[in-house]
Amino acid sequence: MKTVWKVLAVLLVLYLVGFVIFVTNLPAPARVQPAQGIVALTGGDERLEAAVNLLEDREGQRLLISGVHQATTKAELKKLTHGGARFDCCADMGYSAENTRGNAQEAANWVQAHRFRSLIVVTARYHMPRSLTEFQAAMPNVKLQGYPVEPQHIDLSGWWHDPRALRVLHSEYVKYLASTIMNAVDRKEPALDRKAAARNARTVSR
Repeated sequence: MKTVWKVLAVLLVLYLVGFVIFVTNLPAPARVQPAQGIVALTGGDERLEAAVNLLEDREGQRLLISGVHQATTKAELKKLTHGGARFDCCADMGYSAENTRGNAQEAANWVQAHRFRSLIVVTARYHMPRSLTEFQAAMPNVKLQGYPVEPQHIDLSGWWHDPRALRVLHSEYVKYLASTIMNAVDRKEPALDRKAAARNARTVSR
């Protein structure tokens, strides 16, 4: 029984250390290199405004706003984000995504349709690690750049004494771990399927 408690204690310490590393290594806002496409993940007005500014500044050829509510129109988003002429011609609305994995798949389909090979991903700082994990899994051959945005109403700089920030960060850390594990499993399954197919082919040939 003591051994079990020791193992649990070690796992708890590793979990907490991982959480601290996750939070302290969140990407900071920085300039990006121009890319062919820009994708903004809904979840905060600041994300959309930042992505539209990138589009208007010609940092990308087209913009996809992924995860738009079914009742929201392009005209409404243009007004909300103060979009200009490039918003009219070069911004696309994505209505199918309901979560981050859905954002990645919606973006992958959009990227494939436009034959883009480089992409700027715009989302909140705390959401960026999981977003890039999902996007890399959905489009491994596309060059990705993260454009992290400071979230409104959450003080990430003082997260250890802000209950709301701590709650948001911990929830995101758990989702990030789950996303990492799920994508690792998904990568292994096709490889296992190929091996099984090869064994079956050899069996048939005999």
